[in-house]
Amino acid sequence: MSRILAIDYGRKRTGIAVTDPMQIIANGLTTVPTHELMDFLLKYVVQEKVERIVVGHPKQMNNEDSENMKYIKPFVAQLKKKLPDMLVELVDERFTSVLAHQAMLDGGLKKKARQDKALVDEISATIILQSYLESRRM
Repeated sequence: MSRILAIDYGRKRTGIAVTDPMQIIANGLTTVPTHELMDFLLKYVVQEKVERIVVGHPKQMNNEDSENMKYIKPFVAQLKKKLPDMLVELVDERFTSVLAHQAMLDGGLKKKARQDKALVDEISATIILQSYLESRRM
């Protein structure tokens, strides 16, 4: 089988998570500067077999796209152009940052570690991926 990769897209940096090849467990992979994201993804899909990429879809409470969607749409279009055979899906990412902070608290991370925005982005990508996996199982 192949992996599923998740992206928590940000203007400065982007969190990335990936499943194991059996698509059972979501794990944080890394955080990369957003301007390096496309190069990172193109290299990664050459090294690892990736079935699909899920991208966090920022929505407001009323279910409308949030302000950040104006940055994500061009990225997704570019991703589909560079990887035309790759399945790309948008996944609701509401509350992922809040859940990431809560996971860090629950995990006993010290305040300094919780302030690491790159770690928050990576955990957010993992939460996006985990919610996607759970939605597929239902």
